[in-house]
Amino acid sequence: MKIREFQKQIEALYFSKDQSRGLEGTFRWFVEEVGELARAIRKKDKANLQVEFSDCFAWLVTLASLTGMDMEECAKRYADGCPKCKVIPCSCKE
Repeated sequence: MKIREFQKQIEALYFSKDQSRGLEGTFRWFVEEVGELARAIRKKDKANLQVEFSDCFAWLVTLASLTGMDMEECAKRYADGCPKCKVIPCSCKE
């Protein structure tokens, strides 16, 4: 599934609920999911990692939809390498 297809699927499933909840409420759900992902990573809970990664991605895409952003277009920022140094792999000093 391509990113745009995933975004359309998530919109079909949840957009009216997400729109009713609003951007701030939806962002709080996203942050909660990131916390669940952090716990799964910390506990090395491989059985739960796929669920938490997919939930985080779904909520991130939802936020993009609520703000009118196309995630596939957003991803293109990295298509030619690091957006800052333009190199693959990144050679930026952290």
